[in-house]
Amino acid sequence: MDEKRLQNAIKEILIAIGDDPSREGLLDTPKRATKMLVEMLEGMQYTNDEIAMMFDKSFDEDSFIDSRNIVVIKDIEIFSFCEHHMALMYDMTVDIAYMPNGRVLGLSKLARIADMVSKRLQLQERITQDILYIIKKITNSNDIFVRIKGCHSCVAARGIKKKSFTITKAKIGDIKESELD
Repeated sequence: MDEKRLQNAIKEILIAIGDDPSREGLLDTPKRATKMLVEMLEGMQYTNDEIAMMFDKSFDEDSFIDSRNIVVIKDIEIFSFCEHHMALMYDMTVDIAYMPNGRVLGLSKLARIADMVSKRLQLQERITQDILYIIKKITNSNDIFVRIKGCHSCVAARGIKKKSFTITKAKIGDIKESELD
């Protein structure tokens, strides 16, 4: 990311909205806001394949584990930015279920994948698909279910101005949503 350009753009936004970037309370705002954006949009630097390589910490499935077992991790908290309005998508939770296909993914890696994918200008639908794609790439599982629930400030704070939850789901294979509960 071009941090200097970001700082200049934020300064220009402050001027465009009628404020004075040289006033005391705003002096360091371009620098602080840039630091925040670099952190919150870290995933912009990586493709899904690169994220899969980053978090490919899987292990051979123990022979005593039934290959029909389902791994479920729920309520992974994430946030993202709507690519249409650059507005925050918040109060988001991700639920992931998969059947190991000889490979078990470290549980923290599932949360890290969800987190990194969400740190982009995104659509909730794409986040859901991206997570599924990356888990498939790492585990080669043919049974994966991803569900995301979240609020969008582009709905809650503008336009209709109603807080609501959007739910997106993506799956391959035979895992049923009821198996996540």
